[in-house]
Amino acid sequence: MQHLKELYEYREMIFSLVRKDLRGRYKGSVLGFLWTFINPLLQLVVYTIVFSVIMRASYEQYYLFLFVALVPWMFFSSSVTDGASSILREKDMVKKIYFPREVLPIATVTSAFVNMILTFIVVFGVVIIAGRGIHIHAMLCLPIVMIVEYILCLGIALIVSSITVYLRDLQYILGIFVMALQYLTPVMYGVDMVENSGAGYWLVFLFNLNPMTPIIRIYRQIIYYGEVPELHSLLLALIVGIVFIVIGEVMFKKLQKGFAEEF
Repeated sequence: MQHLKELYEYREMIFSLVRKDLRGRYKGSVLGFLWTFINPLLQLVVYTIVFSVIMRASYEQYYLFLFVALVPWMFFSSSVTDGASSILREKDMVKKIYFPREVLPIATVTSAFVNMILTFIVVFGVVIIAGRGIHIHAMLCLPIVMIVEYILCLGIALIVSSITVYLRDLQYILGIFVMALQYLTPVMYGVDMVENSGAGYWLVFLFNLNPMTPIIRIYRQIIYYGEVPELHSLLLALIVGIVFIVIGEVMFKKLQKGFAEEF
């Protein structure tokens, strides 16, 4: 509790770092902050052409089916890859002044989270244009799954950011790992395709071990299908998130003692 109180006292520093990241992300580009919306839209167009036109996915309004999963996946991907280098990027600050080192991965994940929330404005626009409508009861669960995903991403960011200080190659390995993990997560296809594919028990079991699988599934239930997610799905996602953030904090506290010596 004392540590949480200390982190709260440094909230202004976190907000400042988040603002700095959001302002500097597309600094110098012609379109600037509009890239927050253009980037996922361009990815949506590419995936839709590949899976709707070329490979002919069988899902109704596949572009929407994909979009509601692609946006939270981009949040996860950004949190992991950018979070890995969050300590290294601010190594001069780490060496010169005292502050809770967790501030840096927290700021990185929070910046990606804000970016996701802004992108969901486009998602809701696409949902309305597609004629599927907004289901109020289902949407009440959306903030819950967003917070659960934030907890998960923060836990992973704490783990990878602390390890990367000692193992610099990890930030490059994670880029490849996250790209591969996307194909093992039901982003471009549904969970039903795995369950009905005839894959072996162990393959399905490993697929369900993916911490993003229940989270992506819940996003789809809420936005694409307009359904209130099952309680056990939310609980499973929450438990996974809590496990990762506890492991992340314990590991971060142990490894941060040697940060200054590694720079």
